[in-house]
Amino acid sequence: MRLQHTIKAAVRSGEESGYEAECVEIPVVTQGATLDETVANLHEAVALHLEDEDMRELGLAPHPTVVITMELESVNA
Repeated sequence: MRLQHTIKAAVRSGEESGYEAECVEIPVVTQGATLDETVANLHEAVALHLEDEDMRELGLAPHPTVVITMELESVNA
């Protein structure tokens, strides 16, 4: 079994305000008023989610990196 070394997450504008972040491989969703706050909340939420988990059972290598993609709305020029 090949273990993943990354956890992918997407950050997008929130429905009301701020930003939302959601992981692809694990069930983690969080939000924040600013991008910096959202990323900090995401790192904390991922760490808490993985705290007592068997990483191999989740298909993850020890100490995976979180890779964040920013989803932007298209702008009409």
